[in-house]
Amino acid sequence: MRIRSAATAVLAATAVTAPLLAAAPASAAPRHQGGLHIGYVQYDSPGRDSSSRTSVNGEWVNIHNNSRSAIQLKGYKLKDNTGYTYTFGSYRIGAGKTVKVRTGKGTNASGVRYWGRSWHVWNNTSDKARLIRPNGSQLDSCAWTTRDRGTKNCH
Repeated sequence: MRIRSAATAVLAATAVTAPLLAAAPASAAPRHQGGLHIGYVQYDSPGRDSSSRTSVNGEWVNIHNNSRSAIQLKGYKLKDNTGYTYTFGSYRIGAGKTVKVRTGKGTNASGVRYWGRSWHVWNNTSDKARLIRPNGSQLDSCAWTTRDRGTKNCH
């Protein structure tokens, strides 16, 4: 008898809450369902920070296009809390593709862009990466603290 009454209670609770779940607003959906967004940040370069190309390029931010269309990134900006800014030149990111923006110097190629800096941008203790549209409005951001241990999954 106890099993049957417990099952009845579960079914009754489900009947009451199911319509509420179905009526949840779209804003309750996960933050990065689609579109252009910051996907992953390696804010603390592996090893000791130095001005070597390897160390500076050990910092990077992935920008992911989770839409069904390619997006032209010309004029989009990537900024930190201090105001350091990387501005995309003409670069088309394909649907479902990711571009990695490395802090240091290198040769731009498909899927990777170089900021051209000689020293690190992202603070290891806490900072925030912001993706800014060409019109100046913020599209996305991703913040971290030391508890994230050098990397942050922003999805």
